[in-house]
Amino acid sequence: MTDASQGEGGSMGDGRGEKPREADETLHLRVDALRADETMQLRVPPPPEPSAPAGGRAERRRGARSAEGLPADASGRSSGRSSGGRSSGLSTARERAVAARARLIGPLAPYARRLAPYAQVVAPYARRLKPVYPRRGRTGWRRWIPSWRQSLGAVLSSFGLLAAFLVTAYAMTDIPSNINSYATQQDNVYFWSDGTPMARTGWVQRQAMPLRDIPPDVRWAVLAAENESFYSDPGISAKGITRALFRTLGEGDTEGGSTITQQYVKNVYLTQNQTVSRKFTEAMISLKLDNAMSKDEILEGYLNTSWFGRGTYGIQRAAQAYYGKDVGKLNASQAAMLASLLKGAGLYDPTLGKANHARAVERWSWILDRMVKIGKLSPEERAKYTEFPEPLKSNPLYDTGEQSDYLVELASQYAKKAAHLTDKQFDLGGYQIYTTFDRKREKALTDAVTKARKQARRNDPKVAADAHYGASSVAADGRILAVYGGPDHRKQGYNDSNATTVPAGTAFTPFVYAAGLEHGVHTSRGGPATPVTPESVYDGDDGVPVTTPEGPYWDRSGKKVAAHNDGGRSYGRITLREAMARSVNTPFMQLGMDAGLADVRRTAEASGLLSSSIGPQVPALSMGNSTPSAIRMASGYATFAADGTHTEPYSVRRVTRNGAPIALTVPHARRAVGAKVAQQVTEALTDSFRTAHPEAAAGRTGVSGKAGTTEKDTAAWYVGTADAVSTAIVVYRIDLARSLEPLPLEGLAGTSANSVPYALWSAATGLG
Repeated sequence: MTDASQGEGGSMGDGRGEKPREADETLHLRVDALRADETMQLRVPPPPEPSAPAGGRAERRRGARSAEGLPADASGRSSGRSSGGRSSGLSTARERAVAARARLIGPLAPYARRLAPYAQVVAPYARRLKPVYPRRGRTGWRRWIPSWRQSLGAVLSSFGLLAAFLVTAYAMTDIPSNINSYATQQDNVYFWSDGTPMARTGWVQRQAMPLRDIPPDVRWAVLAAENESFYSDPGISAKGITRALFRTLGEGDTEGGSTITQQYVKNVYLTQNQTVSRKFTEAMISLKLDNAMSKDEILEGYLNTSWFGRGTYGIQRAAQAYYGKDVGKLNASQAAMLASLLKGAGLYDPTLGKANHARAVERWSWILDRMVKIGKLSPEERAKYTEFPEPLKSNPLYDTGEQSDYLVELASQYAKKAAHLTDKQFDLGGYQIYTTFDRKREKALTDAVTKARKQARRNDPKVAADAHYGASSVAADGRILAVYGGPDHRKQGYNDSNATTVPAGTAFTPFVYAAGLEHGVHTSRGGPATPVTPESVYDGDDGVPVTTPEGPYWDRSGKKVAAHNDGGRSYGRITLREAMARSVNTPFMQLGMDAGLADVRRTAEASGLLSSSIGPQVPALSMGNSTPSAIRMASGYATFAADGTHTEPYSVRRVTRNGAPIALTVPHARRAVGAKVAQQVTEALTDSFRTAHPEAAAGRTGVSGKAGTTEKDTAAWYVGTADAVSTAIVVYRIDLARSLEPLPLEGLAGTSANSVPYALWSAATGLG
């Protein structure tokens, strides 16, 4: 070390002989070297013993607060001596506790900041109200009685705590996002062609209606009965809640007092459990909902979700169930009767007994008077409603069953397809399906088949056990007017009117006739077509071999194919028109070969038969090896009645959802065969009807038809047209428990002179 450094160090050590220092040097603290035992310990003098506070209440409080500070210091020393690991663990625990408190108190922070200035003002007074027991200057039991300041403080504190609790509850309550499924599910309603209800499907009877479609008289009847201050209240009724609370606590049950907003919340978001906790939650949600939704939206939701009895939810279904009309057609008197049901349909449905009727009349009158009192009904109009509006005895929106299920099945399938609706969309409900089904025709057809079934069971129960009757009536414009699908859809879901199971037999020959008239015949392979007319002559003998331009037609077994007539009869040379009139088969089997089986197939499909039902393209095609349904056979004959234009059969003419129209893919007419050809086929079928049934044909025009038989006697048909409506009837036997293979009729279809299919056809068309 140099001398200079030593000198400098010495001057710094004793401080003598120093030169004046700069200002920044004087700011440094110079500490002499200290002993280790002195520098490593912090010596704190013991605190003085606290003296007993004297003086007034304020001094005693200050003394107490001073004394309370000592343990904190001691605690601090103790924590300072704790081990590093334990300190870290405590720190982590404290952090978790702080985080938990933050999550709990976080939502209340905005409200705490708002209340802070008021808390500072109130704090001095609150400290003065702090109770000190026993009270000085009092003797005996009076020492324990709080002062008026303390009593007032307790009351104010209670109100403050209650207010804080309600504010907290309101802040922490959210409007549920999940709505009760039954509150939104609706039913689908089906209507006859005349607009009257036919059936409904779904778990509940409900149809949501926009508030604009609900008349003001209906709205105010409900408001007068349930909540006349609805448009001015905050969503809850403090008076009603208090009354319900006291009744619940005092007698163990709950009472009304809910506003319409509260009732709507209960219907849509909560359960029907009558508990205090549910009532409190209902009130909190109602307050929030009143701020989140408009009054009209709440009222609309309430009117569409409320229970009105008779299995109905919502004012629209209630109007239909009790008065058989839409809500838009209700008057104030009928609306008041429906509003009375909101108090309890089991007590106020007037059709359930005399006591119910008396209660309903009394409440109905009271509601009308209330409407006058609140200025929503004039005294003059009130004077008109002196007679109680008696509702219908039963709900016309009955459940489906038996035959109507087949109608619903057809209509729902078509509606989903034409409206491009998925099964999920359709099952949500709310649809009104206006069908094409004619109530009178449906009843006539059903009654006729029901009668035939009973007769068959009497004649031969064993054969009748496997009997099936399929039937359908289709208008020339494609409307399906009636069907018979079976005795009961719940027992036999198999729809006989829409089944493609049994062959059409000789009922198919009109399509062969139309193909020959439309396309002509080919006498040589690849040569030009030769025209065919109704007067063209063919061989009508039984067993005539079927020929091609090259010679006889041989089947795969090496046998010549021949045509046969019913009963093996021979008719010699016969015109095609006469052959159709007399049901001679052999000419049409040869005509199919001459015209070309491909053209026969195309003509049948263009007329309405489904390609999937067309049989193999062999000579038997002309004899009806195809298996069309009754609906499609009726549709095909309707093409001839429509001058050769075909419209796909349809069962639904209009669909709405809660009154709003749904776009449908509407079938359009298209040319199947020429108008002249259609007319010629119709004339031949008219001759057939007159030849077979001269008595029924007498004095009637516009009626045509033809019977159909099959080679193995597995099906019997009658298809014809009357008044531009074509009807197809088929009778066959199948044991559905075993297979879909047709069984021999064994007399089930009657005889040619007493044909069961014709009897059903004539009854369905009004000719029987």
